[in-house]
Amino acid sequence: MPAFNALLSATEEELVQSFYKFRDDDTVNKEDKLNAVGRKFLLRGAQLVCAVGFNPNAPNLTEILPIMGFDSFDELARQRNDVFTRDIYRRLTFDNVIAIYTVVKDHSELLQVMQYLLKKRLHNVEGKIEETVNSMIIEKYKAEMRAIYFDRIVTIDFVEERLDAKDSGFRALLNEVAIIIESKLIPTGDIFFRENILPEEKRKLLNKGLIPIDLIESRLEDKTISMEEKRILLQYLKLNRE
Repeated sequence: MPAFNALLSATEEELVQSFYKFRDDDTVNKEDKLNAVGRKFLLRGAQLVCAVGFNPNAPNLTEILPIMGFDSFDELARQRNDVFTRDIYRRLTFDNVIAIYTVVKDHSELLQVMQYLLKKRLHNVEGKIEETVNSMIIEKYKAEMRAIYFDRIVTIDFVEERLDAKDSGFRALLNEVAIIIESKLIPTGDIFFRENILPEEKRKLLNKGLIPIDLIESRLEDKTISMEEKRILLQYLKLNRE
């Protein structure tokens, strides 16, 4: 198992044992301890901060904090939060980020922290995409977004905010409405009948086979739907009704 994952999921005893051998190393000053210990785990300092900082057992282990150069867990947590929200697949790899989500989803206190951090992290990632249009970042961003939905990292308020932003280029880039339906966070019918779901988004939902025929027929009974949406729905029924 990679050192990052091992530290992230370690028990209290395993964490203490991992750091115990470094406890008497006085050759490094406090400011350099994090990176020095990180190198011994073959990790960057930022990776070590997040691996330990997001481990649910770490807040109880005050004895390992001075080894990393921290006076308290709150100090470590502040640096952890800063790294997680600001880093864009550089000091933390994509696999590191996904591993963090896998751990925090099963721990309510950490999950609440993550839900607080998530909005700032995504703002920074999306800003970087707008600035650079880097295809590698885009692909990792897409995969990360699927993870936060399917691992139930997001809150319903987060989902609703994304659904309200109907002109978002990132929503279109991700086909985010389809991800929301596939993750079953909000019922399919609830989303499909909304006016803030664009006709083109509904066409993509239809093409993925996510909308039952009876929902399409019910939607067509609404006389207020746009001509574009009506055309898309009728065309789909014509091609797919048995």
